[in-house]
Amino acid sequence: MAKRDYYEVLGVDRSADAEALKRAYRALALKYHPDRNPDDPAAEDKFKEASEAYAVLSDPEKRRAYERFGFEGVGAGAGQPGFDFADMGAFGDVLNDLFGDLFGTRGGGRARRGRGRRGADLRYTLEVELKELLDVKETTIQIPKMRPCETCNGSGAREGTRPEPCARCRGAGQLMFQQGFFRISRPCDACGGAGEVVKERCVTCRGAGRIEGEQTLHVKIPPGVEHGTRLRLAGEGEAGLEGGPPGDLYVDVAVRPHPLFERDGGDLHCQVPVPFVQAALGSEIEVPTLEGREVLRIPEGTQSGKTFRLPGRGLPSLGSRARGDQIVQIFVEVPSKLTERQREVLELFARESGTEVSPVTKGFLDKLRDFLG
Repeated sequence: MAKRDYYEVLGVDRSADAEALKRAYRALALKYHPDRNPDDPAAEDKFKEASEAYAVLSDPEKRRAYERFGFEGVGAGAGQPGFDFADMGAFGDVLNDLFGDLFGTRGGGRARRGRGRRGADLRYTLEVELKELLDVKETTIQIPKMRPCETCNGSGAREGTRPEPCARCRGAGQLMFQQGFFRISRPCDACGGAGEVVKERCVTCRGAGRIEGEQTLHVKIPPGVEHGTRLRLAGEGEAGLEGGPPGDLYVDVAVRPHPLFERDGGDLHCQVPVPFVQAALGSEIEVPTLEGREVLRIPEGTQSGKTFRLPGRGLPSLGSRARGDQIVQIFVEVPSKLTERQREVLELFARESGTEVSPVTKGFLDKLRDFLG
């Protein structure tokens, strides 16, 4: 049979993009697949023809060679054998989308053997203090979960026995079928794809292969982790059923709020009250850090809201020894009660600085009335 132009085979224009090519091939594959047309050689030939066309046109390099040199450019000349169908990479994704169930899996992978079902994943919230993020935190946690049965070691078989090879698939876990030019494997319906069966069940777990229990786990929290960071402990979830693989454990890190510090990435922010006399005259004050107190020098005339930076007093960066800074914001405290002597001194200061004070100074409402006329 004379070879037809690949674009004609798929029924698309020569300007068709990748999505248009894929849609066209999907429609033809569904129509002419040998499973849908048993004992129909013509349908099988059309399926092969469409698959060959899509395999070439979906590959940018092969498509350019075909458009420039024709069939000779892709090794499919009139006097040569047909396209090599062993190379399924170009259109395997489409076949998997359409017929993945026939191969026992989707995405092109082989079905995993193993009796039973995978255990459930577990989630645990671990609360930590802000100070504990300065270094690696090592702790132990208690996890209630389904654990492998110790009597049968998770096999589900009675003590002293073991699962036997499946008689139907002879231990392969798969049954092979020939359909058209495809050789198709399906999980064995007798053993569920495990290749083995349990004839005498464990009396402790009743064949489930697991029992309720509790496990102590050692967990390391890296320094500088963010609130909400999730750590995965592979295989530490619940045990699988009937010998199936275990699930995973996810540890969510929750950083408790600190009474003094607010976090901004690796930096820490805090507010420190300073008496107005110290702010006016300048002074050395003590400020809190995660590692204790530290002396900070503030210049005279420091205003409320002024910030100072303590380099390297913040939190470490994840995966690095470098630490952020601590940002100290000053707010000036004004005394709410004064002694007679303190008032005299302040009034003297006001006169010296030319500042009018009560009762001469108008109140805010009086000033507002004057402004509004």
